[in-house]
Amino acid sequence: MKTSKIISLLLAAVLLLSLAACGSKAAEPQAAPADSVPAAAPAENPAPAAPEAPAAPETPAAPKILKLAESFAYASLDAHKDWNGWYTSIYGLTETLFKVGNDLSVQPLLAEKAETGEDGRTWTITLNPKAAFSNGKALTAEMVVRNLQRIGEVNDRFPEVKDYVIAAVDEHTLTITTPEIYPTLLTDKLTNAAFGIMDLDSEDLDNAPVCTGPFKIKSFEPEGTVEVEKNAGYWNGDVRLDGVIFYYMNDDESKLMAMQSGEIDGYSSVTAAAKEIYSADPSSYVLTVIPATRLQFYVLNENRLSANIRKAVNLTVDNDYIASYLGGTVSPAVGPFGASAPYGQVTKPAVDVSAAKAAIEADGYALNADGYYEKDGKVLTVNISYYFARSLDTIALLMQEQFKAVGIKAELNGVEDADSTYRASGDYDIALYCMIADQAGDPYYCINALFRQNSQWALGGFKSDECEALIDELSSETDVNRRAELANRIVQMVIDDNAFGFVGLFNKTTVAVPGVVNIGENSPFDFYGVSADTDMK
Repeated sequence: MKTSKIISLLLAAVLLLSLAACGSKAAEPQAAPADSVPAAAPAENPAPAAPEAPAAPETPAAPKILKLAESFAYASLDAHKDWNGWYTSIYGLTETLFKVGNDLSVQPLLAEKAETGEDGRTWTITLNPKAAFSNGKALTAEMVVRNLQRIGEVNDRFPEVKDYVIAAVDEHTLTITTPEIYPTLLTDKLTNAAFGIMDLDSEDLDNAPVCTGPFKIKSFEPEGTVEVEKNAGYWNGDVRLDGVIFYYMNDDESKLMAMQSGEIDGYSSVTAAAKEIYSADPSSYVLTVIPATRLQFYVLNENRLSANIRKAVNLTVDNDYIASYLGGTVSPAVGPFGASAPYGQVTKPAVDVSAAKAAIEADGYALNADGYYEKDGKVLTVNISYYFARSLDTIALLMQEQFKAVGIKAELNGVEDADSTYRASGDYDIALYCMIADQAGDPYYCINALFRQNSQWALGGFKSDECEALIDELSSETDVNRRAELANRIVQMVIDDNAFGFVGLFNKTTVAVPGVVNIGENSPFDFYGVSADTDMK
């Protein structure tokens, strides 16, 4: 009984503690009908509302900086000097009065329109009134006139511009009068990247030119890395990227490795070997391949090689094999223009080793014990000069093998810069080179650059008064069909003379990581690169 009483007392104590504990909590309300709930009386001294916690600051988006590789670099960004305008155009710095569309049509850019007068010599150019430089200055006709005049003075590729009469009519109108009728002024000059417009009053045209493009220079390492940043005040729309870094990489292996390591986001002029690697991994790389107008060709030096040896060379070089070896990056060429163009209707003899040997033997050569042709104790040897880009080094090696098979010994001379070496001196037997053959749906630019008696390639020895007369006629002919006829006659003469050999027309091949768009991959030309529409998604 005593024990029972103790237990009873303990249970009672626990119950009291439980009730006390319950009394310290807020009572949970019971549900009641809405009309039975009395309105709450206002408090006499209401407590101030607790301040809202400040919103967490938004994390700023990381700047969109694209990283690309380029095969060439220069010591200056002055677009009017040498070939610098190509790269200031690629970098998105400079713009021309007109541009060439992906369909080879001429389209307005800084200029709205161009009209010719009755004499066929005077062009009236109307500028886009919105066009402006990255420093905010409006583009005026007077500034364009100064730019055009300066190009004629500083670029030895365009000395004829000094003979033009160029004048401002009003703030947005200028006239250009040429000594002769010039039907291709727009395609030859006003779309040419060397005719990029700069603010000539800016302080440093070589290192920090002020231009009209969607980007402006941020840093420049001569013959090295170039960094551009968004032109926030771009006159022609919103610029999607914050900036672009262009790394100078002149050899293909470096670009491949940089792409694989993520150091760069894209580049053009992809080689066959790299193309195969990228094609095998479509989730990591996007390849764009389009027909283009860049020509691989060689010049046969008539001052060193006889007509028969030149004939043998052209009967030996197998363009189909070279194109196959290059893995679809080029298409075999017959002449400098595509066969689909009305001015690309020419023919050349098929590869014929027996005929090549017969031509060599006609010059008195005989095969020696080593399988090479020899005359008077001297082996028939040709020098092949080339530079390390556009697969020209590979072509030189393939030509060397093909020549060996026919009995010609070839020595290779590779250089970094053809323009300051063998092209300038004429010191070659066979000179490999690459250029844009078709600038804007017209043959004159290429024909004038290659076959004129006063061109730099004239050092190769080709000379024909008949050809020169036809080129003169082509320069002023306004009928499109007649222009095609003249061009075909001129090119056929060059082929028949074995003055040149036309190897391949590049298919423009560009690689980029997924999401990178509008880096010039859909343009057949190499001098268009980033634009306001370039993006990385």
